Amino acid sequence: MLPMFDPNDNEAGMKLLEDLTTNAHHFQQQALKEILSNNAATEYLSSFLNGHSDMKLFKERVPIVKYVGGLDQGKAMYLLFVKPEASTPSGLRARPVLTSYYKSDNFRKRPFNRYNVYTSPDETILCDDTKQSMYCQLLCGLLERDHVLRVGAVFASAFLRAIKFLEDHWEELCCNIRSAQLSQWISDPTCRNAVSSLMLKPNPELADLIETQCRERSWEGIIKRVWPKTKFIEVIVTGSMAQYISTLEFYGRGLPLVSTMYASSECFFGINFKPLSKPCDVSYTLIPTMAYFEFLPVVAPADNNDRKDSITGCSNKEQVVVDLVDVKLGHYYELVVTTFTGLYRYRVGDILRVSGFHNKAPQFRFVQRRNVVLSIDADKTNEEDLLQAVGKAKEVVEAVGFLVTEYSSYADTSSIPGHYVLFWELKSKSGGAYSELELNQDVMEECCWRVEESLDSVYRRCRAKDKSIGALEIRVVKEGSFDALMDFCVSQGSSLNQYKTPRCIKYEAGIIILESRVVARFFSQKLPSWEPPCF
Repeated sequence: MLPMFDPNDNEAGMKLLEDLTTNAHHFQQQALKEILSNNAATEYLSSFLNGHSDMKLFKERVPIVKYVGGLDQGKAMYLLFVKPEASTPSGLRARPVLTSYYKSDNFRKRPFNRYNVYTSPDETILCDDTKQSMYCQLLCGLLERDHVLRVGAVFASAFLRAIKFLEDHWEELCCNIRSAQLSQWISDPTCRNAVSSLMLKPNPELADLIETQCRERSWEGIIKRVWPKTKFIEVIVTGSMAQYISTLEFYGRGLPLVSTMYASSECFFGINFKPLSKPCDVSYTLIPTMAYFEFLPVVAPADNNDRKDSITGCSNKEQVVVDLVDVKLGHYYELVVTTFTGLYRYRVGDILRVSGFHNKAPQFRFVQRRNVVLSIDADKTNEEDLLQAVGKAKEVVEAVGFLVTEYSSYADTSSIPGHYVLFWELKSKSGGAYSELELNQDVMEECCWRVEESLDSVYRRCRAKDKSIGALEIRVVKEGSFDALMDFCVSQGSSLNQYKTPRCIKYEAGIIILESRVVARFFSQKLPSWEPPCF
């Protein structure tokens, strides 16, 4: 189903998109027909269709499914890093989708495309050591300072992590440029050879220019100052990444934030036809040849006081499934995909709102992930995960005479990397009021670590291996703090009878209420355990 055209031919590309979106229904039917034709004999589809490839039977018999455990890792990281991988008992490699792509011939032997000429040599991208890879890629970007027209990553969090890395290492990078000598701690031989081939002679003038900008007390607008020809920052700033917009605007100072695509590990979904639109206006047009798309209607979040109901949609007994060309403007849906590589009627977990149409193809705004309450990077922690993790930590404080009477959380991205913050209200088992002095630091730090250790492998990988998430923090609030939060919510129109403590606070006023009542702060002092998964 992948059409052939020259990616350097703009006119041919636009003509193709016009055809795909004008004839969306035709291409969706063609996509499903090809998927069923190619895969009808597979074990999974045969169990429902008995070898037939009839599209009507497919919709009647093949169930809509959720994730199977372990398949939900590996949302895309466009900062061009490879991630750890493992092998299954049959010898197949299990790894994030971009790692597979970067290590494939499709990437390593890619034909020339003037829109994707990178400053980073492939050897620096494929380096398994994240720190060495980051250092070498930034060094190459600085060496190519005058040729850089765009900067970015897939996720905003990854790009900001690179800016923080530059902030911590600019003096050493300038020293390398000034002397044309790569730091000795860069031990990966392929990285050393690739970077050394670009750094042929000392360049004190370039080192001085970079040093002058990085020595400034304020780093506002640092991107344009270090890379003066940059025209935009290419990152995803929708969904959970929207929390980084203000920080990107600080470093970019006027540079447009461009979100070009909508994709996941399962499939490439669509593109943004108006890349220079404001982050709050970004919409993605689903390309009907990428997969067969279906949609489960869900209640608009603003129309339902129960957050879980608002993102769950119809019950499993009465699921209403809508085709791509039948969605309605302004309505909310959960995305369901059938792909060419073996996912059938799979619930991706993304909640989308129909924002418009391009010809016959609908355009969507990303609203949120189903049930996710906390996210900093590739991590997606839902309410149940958080409940179980806090439950493990509760055992620690209960052993020393305290009860956790209430808790909530939020993702603090005011620093880089961001980190999880838990607000805890405690009560002494003896019945008396507790004081800050009674809170044993070692015990509370153990609680922080116990929460982290109990979260899923993606969180622990981001925290321990990638260093893309900072140490978890517990902020103890004085008694009555969550009553004050409830009073505020009720004053804003919430029903007292139906009020439930939000396990993640997404509104600033609520955070301010709890923050003003904090009596002690504790951080995890050790990393959670993480090893590449074994099968």
